[in-house]
Amino acid sequence: MTIKKSKLNKVKQHKQQVKRIDTNIRFNILSVLVYALGIVILVRLFFLQIINGETYRETSNTRISRETTIEATRGNILDRNGTVLVSSEMTFSLEMYKSKSDDESLNSSISLMTQILETNGDSYVDNFPISIEPFEYNFSSEEELTEWKEENDIPLEASAEEAFYIFRDKYEINSDDIYEIRRILAIRYEITTVGYSATRSLPISDSISRESAVQIQENSLDLTGFNVVTDSKRIYYMGSLASHILGYMGRISESDEERLESQGDTYEYASDDKVGKTGIERVFEKYLRGTDGIKQIDMDVNGTITGEYVTQEAIGGSDVILTIDANLQSVLESSLAQCISNIRNGYYGSVYEAKGGAAVVVNVNTGEILAMASNPDYSPQFMYDGISTSEQIAQYNSYTEQNAFFNKAIQGNYAPGSTFKMVTAIAGLEIGAITADERINDTGVYTAVGRPYANCWYYDSYHVGHGYLNVSGAIQKSCNFFFYETARRMGIENLANYAKYFGLGQKTGVELLSESSGSLASGGDGWTAGDTIRAAIGQSDNAFTPIQMAKYIAMIANGGNKIDLTIIKNVMNSNGSTVSTDELNNYVKIELGLEDDTSPDLTINSENIQVVKEAMKSVAEEGGTAYSVFRDFGIEIGGKTGSAETSSGDGGDVNAWFVGFAPYDNPQIAVVVVVENGGHGYYTAEVVKAIVQEYFGTNTAAVTEDMSVQSEQERMN
Repeated sequence: MTIKKSKLNKVKQHKQQVKRIDTNIRFNILSVLVYALGIVILVRLFFLQIINGETYRETSNTRISRETTIEATRGNILDRNGTVLVSSEMTFSLEMYKSKSDDESLNSSISLMTQILETNGDSYVDNFPISIEPFEYNFSSEEELTEWKEENDIPLEASAEEAFYIFRDKYEINSDDIYEIRRILAIRYEITTVGYSATRSLPISDSISRESAVQIQENSLDLTGFNVVTDSKRIYYMGSLASHILGYMGRISESDEERLESQGDTYEYASDDKVGKTGIERVFEKYLRGTDGIKQIDMDVNGTITGEYVTQEAIGGSDVILTIDANLQSVLESSLAQCISNIRNGYYGSVYEAKGGAAVVVNVNTGEILAMASNPDYSPQFMYDGISTSEQIAQYNSYTEQNAFFNKAIQGNYAPGSTFKMVTAIAGLEIGAITADERINDTGVYTAVGRPYANCWYYDSYHVGHGYLNVSGAIQKSCNFFFYETARRMGIENLANYAKYFGLGQKTGVELLSESSGSLASGGDGWTAGDTIRAAIGQSDNAFTPIQMAKYIAMIANGGNKIDLTIIKNVMNSNGSTVSTDELNNYVKIELGLEDDTSPDLTINSENIQVVKEAMKSVAEEGGTAYSVFRDFGIEIGGKTGSAETSSGDGGDVNAWFVGFAPYDNPQIAVVVVVENGGHGYYTAEVVKAIVQEYFGTNTAAVTEDMSVQSEQERMN
């Protein structure tokens, strides 16, 4: 056993010895490889740094790269016919980067650059405080001049001319032409005071002509360090036309960033970017803005561009096509402004201090808004370009004082007055409170609900009532008494229910910010029968926006069918595809925080609608409250006048309304007009007439106002 164990130990020792030998061999091989690799690296470094070092250093020093943004072209805004209302035009600016050049080369480049700009009438940065012919310092006080001389090592006793030549020598300008010297000094002084580098530019001009841009690029070899930057500027081609619809753009603010972030927008804006502030520009910012690209620019040490590479293509913004017609919009705005002016100047017989107004034109079948105006308006271009002069500040203050930024068409809440009577009539007919043939005797003073007594407007003027009228005659004559009784019979709940069906007292969902929901008289604690009868003639708590009124009239015109109002025809992407309706609807709903339509689903008897439409036709016929405007017009329309007192009560303002549709036999458009403190409803019918003429291309003769028809004017019609 002992011998066997000894043999096993020897075998084990032998194996361990072999293993140590193998390990040593592998270690030696690895060491040789490491040393060999080290020698290769050292040799490579020797060749790179010693043998070829100078060549590589020279190559490295001549390659300077920087990234610049390729701004995406913002999408256009067009009308329904393809007319461009808003677009972006290419602009050019000039910047300068530090280059490795001596004073002589730098001065030569500056001289050539400034000469090109001046030849083409372009300006450039010039803060050098010495003018020539005559030589003068440009300082407002001796203290400023003294401080400047001390900062620039100019003797205190030096004249402007002496200081001028001190700077010439300082910058080694080899020229005797004082005009050339002055041009060079402007830029050299800016370089000294502001500074620049190979990667941080010095702005030379924020706007140069295309001619200058081309010439600078053509002379790039002689203009080292100069770079033309292509940018874009928003252009509002139609001046103030549709300003409340289009909106305007401005520099992005902290609140803008917070709003966009809260909506889940991850787009990265620069601090000097401009974004939509109001109107379509703001609501459709996501689609209009596009996506910027990135370009890499390589330059040599002298500032000459040696290569440009697009590393990310820019994607242009989408075009937003509106439902409005630019021509119809122009007519609406001009006729509304003329109407307001006429009222102020007593053209209709009485003078009222009209304060502005609003108007809306709607396609009664599709709900498309064909035109929408708010007076006064403003210039979107003015707001885009910014405010920098005293004149511009005065203009902005004027806009503010006139409340010109307030879109009265969707934000203004106005009691509808007698234009609400069609709702009362339809509700009464639908629930059986009245019939189409029933005649109610207007005695002038309505006493059925006790005090306070309610008078018919006709009684106020003539101390008598209209006598017996059916619903058609009541709408034609705008008889308050008839609708007092109708409302008493059916109650406020039924009246409010039908008003809601026609979209009154709730947002229409139009694709614009800050739409008001208005208010609808609907009862509640403390409600009285007197409140109900006042609600029936468009007073009490009733206050609606003009766009709500337009939807209401359009629904009457189309037979009582619900419609959704819209101002967007479609959105076209830069690749030619169209954004789907579902995507747009969802986007707008989230962007504007819209809620689902809660109006009741009612079925309106077509016979009852027809009764009301026929009555509205009679308003523009002999005996109606708008006959003097539409007499011999040539196109049958259905309409209704309205004059509603404001909350100030007796002696306060009276807002004037006219609502209508045309043509009567086959309604296509509904038009609503309101003028603040416009006096009488039929005054505003002139705007509707102008719109109907434009829309149907008629050339009807001008109608001379019959100022003797005083019996058709009413206080509460």
